Amino acid sequence: PVRFGPGLVALLAAELKSKSCSEVRRLYVAKGFNKNDAPLHEINGDHLKICPRGYTCCSEEMEEKYSLQSKDDFKSVVTEQCNHLQAVFASRYKKFDEFFKELLENAEKSLNDMFVKTYGRLYMQNSELFKDLFVELKRYYVMGNVNLEEMLNDFWARLLERMFRLVNSQYHFTDEYLECVSKYTEQLKPFGDVPRKLKLQVTRAFVAARTFAQGLAVARDVVSKVSVVNPTAQCTHALLKMIYCSHCRGLVTVKPCYNYCSNIMRGCLANQGDLDFEWNNFIDAMLMVAERLEGPFNIESVMDPIDVKISDAIMNMQENSVQVSQKVFQGCGPPKPLPAGRISRSISESAFSARFRPYHPEERPTTAAGTSLDRLVTDVKEKLKQAKKFWSSLPSNVCNDERMAAGNGNEDDCWNGKGKSRYLFAVTGNGLANQGNNPEVQVDTDKPDILILRQIMALRVMTSKMKNAYNGNDVDFFDISDESSGEGSGSGCEYQQCPSEFEYNATDHSGKSANEKADSAGARAAAQPYLLTVFCILFLFMQMDWR
Repeated sequence: PVRFGPGLVALLAAELKSKSCSEVRRLYVAKGFNKNDAPLHEINGDHLKICPRGYTCCSEEMEEKYSLQSKDDFKSVVTEQCNHLQAVFASRYKKFDEFFKELLENAEKSLNDMFVKTYGRLYMQNSELFKDLFVELKRYYVMGNVNLEEMLNDFWARLLERMFRLVNSQYHFTDEYLECVSKYTEQLKPFGDVPRKLKLQVTRAFVAARTFAQGLAVARDVVSKVSVVNPTAQCTHALLKMIYCSHCRGLVTVKPCYNYCSNIMRGCLANQGDLDFEWNNFIDAMLMVAERLEGPFNIESVMDPIDVKISDAIMNMQENSVQVSQKVFQGCGPPKPLPAGRISRSISESAFSARFRPYHPEERPTTAAGTSLDRLVTDVKEKLKQAKKFWSSLPSNVCNDERMAAGNGNEDDCWNGKGKSRYLFAVTGNGLANQGNNPEVQVDTDKPDILILRQIMALRVMTSKMKNAYNGNDVDFFDISDESSGEGSGSGCEYQQCPSEFEYNATDHSGKSANEKADSAGARAAAQPYLLTVFCILFLFMQMDWR
């Protein structure tokens, strides 16, 4: 009998084992594929289009199905990476939105309760004036199409008309006369310095609050849209070669080399990498506004005592009513006295001096949404810092997933696209422009992704809005949905129809005095030629499209 040495027996056993495709077949069937596609032993691989040829465990059908599977695996891992970040922004937006809306509800309820106790029937007869104030504040937060400065000026003018009539109840005033009275609001300052201070505080706080909430919503929407990846044919080929071509060689336990995976991910996610610059600018701007929310633009510290501030203004008007009335009579002319019977009835109905007294509530409303602005901002600042450089880190984070690549330290026993060996190519940079020399994925560097460009535009516009809010400036938005992320702020519109919120015109709300009004008017006039130029350019583009 012929005897074989132990070394030769082991070699023959290894040869037989290498030619068996049983483990490849088992894993293939485990993914839900037809076992009849998979050969039991190695076959000639001339039919393979992407995977290395030679003897193989993959049929033509297997390569096709592995190609589709690699595409799904890639999309799944990218979505997982993005879903966590998207959920962070979605949950923080929801919390901020609930907080701001509840804060307004609490402030309105507190003012109503305080004024009913303080002014009684006088307040209830004029309560619509204060109700309108909160309706407009809520409308601004939800819709943004309210000029806060003009709205607050109108509130004080209407309040002056009501109070002037009350403190001079022995006279009859026509609507024209009261209109004349309202013109003296700035000059006489019947409410002291409260209107000026409150206008500055409310405007800055509301602009910052609304902008910050919008920023969270825009971040949520950008991540949601970009997480839906559609790999190109070249990317899909590279993914197949990386993830499943090793199976065709029978190397089912050998994972792709880390740098090999990095090059493929940077090629497949080249457009996403281009988001990073604007994304980081956006995150920085969000952090700047967060600092304002913690400090001088804190909407909680503005709205919580708004009832007391308005009451102080009313008390100031009462104390200066004689001087104010005399100056108004000089400017608007002497009013007509009421008949004697009506005078006494009017005075008894108003009971003005007896009813107006300071009120200091012992209890403030419960904290909005069960938290405070400081706690919300502290939490979201930490999340924002963690979100920086997310898009440039995405390829590495995908390759850090053990399903996608071997560890960074396992450089010799890994799949390099051809066999089990070290990967020799250098890792390319992030972004579309760096993919010209990518050794693994052919990328058309002259054809940026339109969806990504829209997200870049959305981030850029939102960053500009953040910078305006940081400086205390309001921003009016109009619909340019073609250049936006295609989504609204998600704030849940309760008034009319939600507009898209991207194009903006900045309006300074740094608290102008009466003497600065003329300068403001001049600035608006100076802006008209600019607007005319913009409309002319738009008209030319439209003509080009028509042709």
